[in-house]
Amino acid sequence: METMELHRGRLIDHIQLVVRDLDTSQRFYEAILSVLGVPMGGRGDGFFWADELVVSSRGSEAAAGELTGRHHLAFQARDQAMVQAFHQAALAHGGRDNGAPGKRPYHPDYYAAFVLDPDGNNIEAVYHGPAERSAESVKVSF
Repeated sequence: METMELHRGRLIDHIQLVVRDLDTSQRFYEAILSVLGVPMGGRGDGFFWADELVVSSRGSEAAAGELTGRHHLAFQARDQAMVQAFHQAALAHGGRDNGAPGKRPYHPDYYAAFVLDPDGNNIEAVYHGPAERSAESVKVSF
């Protein structure tokens, strides 16, 4: 599915990761994004994307021959079961455990799991609790 849509007014326009092995990374990201309900956007020569995440090979024109450093990306999940499915899919597709699914101290409803992707990036899925909690009632501390 090839999709390109411009979304104005976002804090982050897009994120690019430059990886050692594009095929390995694509299998990993397809698996975790699938359980999070995020479709792949497409693939080009030396890259693939989903939503505003672009993953490219070192040899792609945009990478200029350099790998990106270690990053932390957090994806929102709809519920705790989705966080658990993310963690299982990640481990089954080349990810390494970096924090099993569970509650975290960042705020009372913060439920997350962390994995390292094939390039060592810290990838998280987080569920912030029931939607009826207002943004004003949640104090986040990192």
